[in-house]
Amino acid sequence: MQFLSGFAVYFVIWWITLFAILPIGLRTQDDEDEVLLGTVASAPARFRGLRVVLLTTLASAVIFGVWHAASSWYGFSLSNLPRIVPDFGRT
Repeated sequence: MQFLSGFAVYFVIWWITLFAILPIGLRTQDDEDEVLLGTVASAPARFRGLRVVLLTTLASAVIFGVWHAASSWYGFSLSNLPRIVPDFGRT
């Protein structure tokens, strides 16, 4: 796999993983009973951006490593996945 292709796959995995990691450990202002004037109650009480970025990077690196090993060593590709969309237009 070329470097740019691998980076593109890692980038997509990183963004998908970010939205899965983001709500982990989130405490809202409503949970803390400290809603600031002008904010919604569901806003984070303390946003821990560095922790979220580090956890996302670590989790996406593991996912990318598994994907890379499966595609490089075992020959797994997207064509091995079952087709779930019906094939319209062909008779």
